[in-house]
Amino acid sequence: MEHPASGPKQPIRERVWRAMQEARVARFPGAVGRIPNFVGAERAAARAANLEAWKRAQVLKCNPDSPQLALRKRALQEGKLVYMAVPRLASERPFIELDPARLGGTFHDAASIKGAAHLGRPVALEEMRPVDLIVCGSVAVNRKGARIGKGGGYSDLEFALAAEAGLITKHTVIITTVHALQVLDEELPMTAHDIPLDAIVTPGETILCKPPYKRPKGIYRGMLPAEKRAEIPVLARMKT
Repeated sequence: MEHPASGPKQPIRERVWRAMQEARVARFPGAVGRIPNFVGAERAAARAANLEAWKRAQVLKCNPDSPQLALRKRALQEGKLVYMAVPRLASERPFIELDPARLGGTFHDAASIKGAAHLGRPVALEEMRPVDLIVCGSVAVNRKGARIGKGGGYSDLEFALAAEAGLITKHTVIITTVHALQVLDEELPMTAHDIPLDAIVTPGETILCKPPYKRPKGIYRGMLPAEKRAEIPVLARMKT
């Protein structure tokens, strides 16, 4: 897997982060080094909720980043079950289940990282329901459905773990919400473990993709450094 500070993706990340900062569309605490929160994230969330795939979905896996907070909150308000990953997957129960029926209406708090950890229920893979729709955060995307994250590789690992457990299938839809400056008109490097997108939603546009890239089918153990396998409990107990 690519190291966050090296490889062909990093110059693209830095270019996007810089463009967002210069255009003043990156919200506090800034874009650099993160899935950038952006002006219009709430409008993008409202637009994403108009997707047919969103309306059909009952079970979501969502990233924990700030730009997707409004989308997580909306999912809970609409009665959808939401799974968020434990930070860095550092638990034998690597996902947190947010069940609207158990939250007593505290949807805004539950949709945040701290609130999810406090109000949600940690679950192991075998306790989870099949996922209808995945919401992921992105640094850069293109209209073919290529995606670049912030470089940690955890979104890809979350997908791979769930796919290997049979929780994600070819019918699971993958979407992201981004600012228009994050949509690049160029080829983006994609590897075997990278997640392609079915839809990209900005505050002003919905882009339906037909990605030419294959989805990861599970954990590509040969591509994982030994230290990464060791620090993630659910991977540490898997056979190499």
